[in-house]
Amino acid sequence: MDIISSYGMILVIMAAVFGFFMAWGIGANDVANAMGTSVGSKALTIKQAILIAMIFEFAGAYLAGGEVTSTIRKGIIDSGYFANSPELLVFGMISALLAAGVWLLIASYLGWPVSTTHSIIGAIVGFSAIGVSMDSVQWTKVGAVVGSWVITPAISGFIAYLIFMSAQKLIFDRENPLKMAQRYVPFYMGLAGFVLSLVTIKKGLKHVGLDLGAAEGYLWAIGIAVIVFVIGKMAISRLKFNPSDDKEMHYTNVEKVFAVLMVVTACAMAFAHGSNDVANAIGPLAAVVSIVSSGGEISSKAALAWWVLPVGAIGIVAGLAMLGKRVIATIGQGITHLTPSRGFAAELAAATTVVLASGTGLPISTTQTLVGAVLGVGMARGIAALNLGVVRNIVVSWVVTLPAGAFMSIIFFYILKAIFGVA
Repeated sequence: MDIISSYGMILVIMAAVFGFFMAWGIGANDVANAMGTSVGSKALTIKQAILIAMIFEFAGAYLAGGEVTSTIRKGIIDSGYFANSPELLVFGMISALLAAGVWLLIASYLGWPVSTTHSIIGAIVGFSAIGVSMDSVQWTKVGAVVGSWVITPAISGFIAYLIFMSAQKLIFDRENPLKMAQRYVPFYMGLAGFVLSLVTIKKGLKHVGLDLGAAEGYLWAIGIAVIVFVIGKMAISRLKFNPSDDKEMHYTNVEKVFAVLMVVTACAMAFAHGSNDVANAIGPLAAVVSIVSSGGEISSKAALAWWVLPVGAIGIVAGLAMLGKRVIATIGQGITHLTPSRGFAAELAAATTVVLASGTGLPISTTQTLVGAVLGVGMARGIAALNLGVVRNIVVSWVVTLPAGAFMSIIFFYILKAIFGVA
């Protein structure tokens, strides 16, 4: 208890700085999930994507990032082991933020799309297992996270494959693609409206006090889908096309329609991502603030101090602006060649997987979801359409993320213990 009362302000400042650094890493790495496909398919330029993502990520993180956040992310460790020495949990959370931030900086610089959620989970598991007790870690939950490396990309890849192949069969392989687009694209728009409103309701709005029940959430999503369908139908019916144009021109016009759709899906995904993943940075920070302000008492939930959310929101935007384009390039151009229709299929599949996962409680990484979806779209055109070297590097980076976070957080944990003279 002496350390918390003597050095409380220093510990909070350290946690705030490293929390900002972790949020910076989330911006640099994870925001490519929302914007990578839009840039890769040329629906947006890199500058436009960064500007749009900055607005929607900040809005999601700040408006819907959570009035109350779980202090220990995903219940990965048992806080009971820290009851008699809360300073160890404070050191651990600070170490975890710094370790995850460093790993995200390395991965982002190399252009690897890794999971920010898995980075912080690995870091928390590391200091807790080695620094405190192996029993303090909920290993079944860690196992579920490892299992999601295979399950998540497989589900989103399969859904993306189905969406892309349906568009191919219903629109692109037909005699008059633009006329078919006018008939079928409103259905894709309605589906996108349904899925994206569900993502936003489930991931984004519960923190603002709009915690809708399951039935109510679905009713809202269906209502929004119908409105989007009607608006889409009206907008696309106004598109004029020349029957004498060759098929190539028809394809170009259809892709323009999907390009507009992509931008909308990207904005919704950025908002949902900001609201959800900012907790990876501010959860441990909130834990430190809560323990210090209560004089060493550990609670499972902590009301956020007013300044914590802006630290996360500004950090995400800063990381995106400074280093975001490297991972955006990997997802948008490195894995497979994307067009707006392919990018839309990937984005919609990723959003659908997020909805399915949040409904079933499957631990999920938005990064792995989107990479799986892009792979699914590539596979629809045959294995030769994939850049297998890039895919291999991505898979290796996923496997390395948990141990890398764990290893660094153990080192930082013991350094902090030494600095503050804790045996």
